[in-house]
Amino acid sequence: MTTSATTTTTPTRTAARVVDAVKVYGSGDTSVRALDRVSVGFPAGRFTAIMGPSGSGKSTLMHCAAGLDTLTSGTAHIGDTELSTLDDRRLTLLRRDRVGFVFQAYNLVPTLTVAENITLPLDLAGGKGDIRDDEWIDALIDVVGLRGRLHHRPSELSGGQQQRVAVARAFAGQPDVVFADEPTGNLDSRSGEEVLGLLGRTVRQTARTVVMVTHDPVAAAHADEVVFLADGRLVDRMTSPTADKVLDRMKAFEVPS
Repeated sequence: MTTSATTTTTPTRTAARVVDAVKVYGSGDTSVRALDRVSVGFPAGRFTAIMGPSGSGKSTLMHCAAGLDTLTSGTAHIGDTELSTLDDRRLTLLRRDRVGFVFQAYNLVPTLTVAENITLPLDLAGGKGDIRDDEWIDALIDVVGLRGRLHHRPSELSGGQQQRVAVARAFAGQPDVVFADEPTGNLDSRSGEEVLGLLGRTVRQTARTVVMVTHDPVAAAHADEVVFLADGRLVDRMTSPTADKVLDRMKAFEVPS
């Protein structure tokens, strides 16, 4: 008698997603449709890059998915929570407790030390036990390589080191997802590579989720997957990207002069 085995595939959990997302700025003849019915999910425990030509809607997508901006229509979700169902207070709490941010500008407080900058959002939240985990923060400091800089202030750090502080701060509250908007835009190529490697390492070592907007194929190659936008629409996805493959895909968006 032969017994056949049945394989059950566990669906990938989605850390953030938008469904039929539309974002229109302005009205009438001057209106701009930045997102045009975009539906995309960002898998938990993965590093996803969003790419597209200037004006493609990539930053708008990130801002709406993160709850920094609202959609004209459609829905945005962090985990199972639909953002449009939250009032301002609950949305603020969700961004504080479940979302991290890394921007092109480091946004560090110059009078605070590295250690104080990392824990600042948690300290402002009251350092509650369910939010702050000192063992997690201690391990995170080693992941980002800042153990020897904890008592330094931002002015005593290089640009790359300052961005590493910003990355550690973004992950300090153990968020469901970290959104990074051109995180290497102010860095030289070597420092940029260090920060990108750090983002990838943090995803692998902590099972957290990163969604990064970038215009740089080399930066996108650090991600597990690249999502491509053009004219406010989702046009392609690429797994296991390389800089060359991403560059070739981006060339398809170029308009002949």
